[in-house]
Amino acid sequence: MSTNRIPLLAHFSLAGAAICWGLMSPLGKDAMQHGIDGITLVSLRVMGGAILFWISSLFAPRESISRKHIALLCLAAVFGLVGNQCCFTIGLSLTSPVNAGIVTTTMPISALIFSAIILKEPITLRKALGVALGCCGAVLLVMSSVRAASGSAAVGTLSMGDIRGDLLCFAAQISYTIYLTVFGWLAKRYSIFTVNKWMFLWATLLLLPFTASEALQTDVAALSTRTLLEAGYVVFFGTFVSYLLMINGQRTLRPTVVSMYNYMQPLVAVVVSVTLGLAVFTLTHSLAVALIFSGVWLVAISRSRQKG
Repeated sequence: MSTNRIPLLAHFSLAGAAICWGLMSPLGKDAMQHGIDGITLVSLRVMGGAILFWISSLFAPRESISRKHIALLCLAAVFGLVGNQCCFTIGLSLTSPVNAGIVTTTMPISALIFSAIILKEPITLRKALGVALGCCGAVLLVMSSVRAASGSAAVGTLSMGDIRGDLLCFAAQISYTIYLTVFGWLAKRYSIFTVNKWMFLWATLLLLPFTASEALQTDVAALSTRTLLEAGYVVFFGTFVSYLLMINGQRTLRPTVVSMYNYMQPLVAVVVSVTLGLAVFTLTHSLAVALIFSGVWLVAISRSRQKG
């Protein structure tokens, strides 16, 4: 495979992960409003992810891993899964999907700063401009959605934000940024299945003592088919598929580039709304899309430490 095609596949992988996560916020929020609390949803994600990745690893080439790196994957799981998923899912249960969407735009900014401090990646003008453009485009998309909803008959159904939920969603972005910058090299050393199966196993072992009792209290029989399907989407596509795609992209691209795909999540929400006839694609949306893709492109072509 040519070196030109490898980064292209990595970008497609990250775009696919962004699509899965972009759909997960509204579906997960709806599931949490109809019988599944945030703690239970987190438990389903980590346990379901662990089961799916260990089963998948049986069909992948066997790979040996040192005990030292298994321990490091435990720390990676703390930041990449436990901290990230707990904070975001519980935060989403407290705040609105709109607020959560805005907060996710902070990850590329924190990734830019952490990469400069930890990985000594240069903060170039092109990279900083790309992050700023992408952030403006994402916020513009989210705010245009708010204005459209406020002007419709559905205004009474809009959920309001909550500072506690907003702060938890922000903590989730910081937690995942630390994972990308500090433990990202593990994804380049081992296969996607090896990294994920150990991370999700550690996350399950760390979380279950605190979440098992509450998760077992969920009355599954009382849940609607719609809620069960939404929870299934969160586990399979929002966790298993998205983490496969994310780590595939992470193996090739720098943390700042990886984090830029967070800006695609509100874009996914707009595309789905337009496709379902719930919204109209406007000039504002066109401008926001142009800003997001311009930002991703600028960061992707910016100078890395290896390039000097």
